[in-house]
Amino acid sequence: MLAIRLNRIGRKAHAMYRVAVQESNRHPSSGRVVAYIGSYDPHAKTVSLDKEATEKYLANGAQPTPRVVKLLNEAKITLPKWVKDVNVSKKRAIRNPEKLRKNQPKEEVVEEAPVAEATTTEEVTETPAE
Repeated sequence: MLAIRLNRIGRKAHAMYRVAVQESNRHPSSGRVVAYIGSYDPHAKTVSLDKEATEKYLANGAQPTPRVVKLLNEAKITLPKWVKDVNVSKKRAIRNPEKLRKNQPKEEVVEEAPVAEATTTEEVTETPAE
């Protein structure tokens, strides 16, 4: 079975990827590369794909990874009906939302009685100035 995957190339901390068609039965992560059909630069967000070769391998049953499906959709390459679409929402379910600080019951603020400040100011003003 063929798989369409991203192969990492480039230097440390500056990754670039090749879009490769590989055999996935023998060696799942590093199977024999059948063909390179494009490249992807995540820093510049550029994708270059050979559209005809990509459609040929998809028609022959090559399985794209979810990230490759997203790249193919951005490149406007028609996908077969059996390819699962990627969930593009980045919202994830929050585990244990009741533990979040914003969901805790608010503490009641105890208001103190106002201090009789008026009497202290009156005493200060009544003292004669000599």
